[in-house]
Amino acid sequence: MPMKQYMVIERFKPDCVEAVYERLSRKGRMLPPELHFVNSWVNKELGLCYQLMETEDSQLFSVWTQHWNDLIEFDIVPVDGSSQS
Repeated sequence: MPMKQYMVIERFKPDCVEAVYERLSRKGRMLPPELHFVNSWVNKELGLCYQLMETEDSQLFSVWTQHWNDLIEFDIVPVDGSSQS
């Protein structure tokens, strides 16, 4: 199965920004081994984060988001890069 890319849109729950970055600092991203982080961007208010990720198994997102869903709401969208279109 080929590696697919996904845009993960994270919306931090109200008053959770500090908790998100504290957990990230303490525990890292907590990704399953076959779910790969590529890059990320945050908005100026630090309440919205876009992450480009890759995996062959989209089911791994449910494993990963369980570590964060108390602080973050997720939208996970499959994407094709311009070189793949």
